[in-house]
Amino acid sequence: MSGLVIAYRMLAYVVGVLLAFGALVVLPCEYLLAEGSTLQEFGETASIVWIFHGWIYLVYVIVTFFLSRRASWSIPFTILVLAAGLIPLLIFWVEHWVMDKLKAEHPEMVSVADSGA
Repeated sequence: MSGLVIAYRMLAYVVGVLLAFGALVVLPCEYLLAEGSTLQEFGETASIVWIFHGWIYLVYVIVTFFLSRRASWSIPFTILVLAAGLIPLLIFWVEHWVMDKLKAEHPEMVSVADSGA
């Protein structure tokens, strides 16, 4: 598998996990629980996840852009893949869709060993 594809997949999963954790755990703890409770304080402390998500998302955007140019994706498809890192849980479905598209259109970018994954 090409290094660009590996980087894309790793970044997609990291961005997805950070976004899901932030949106589904941190935000509810921080804003929906009683002020001063242990879980509310955890939400405030864990909100640093947004900084990590933001910086890693920027790297994801750059890698995805380069992958889109190499794979000759359309502009709407590229925008969808880029936006997937901003909508909780969507990125996991989009990553699978991207891999299927790469396997069908650019098998040279994806190794034979990965075709069963």
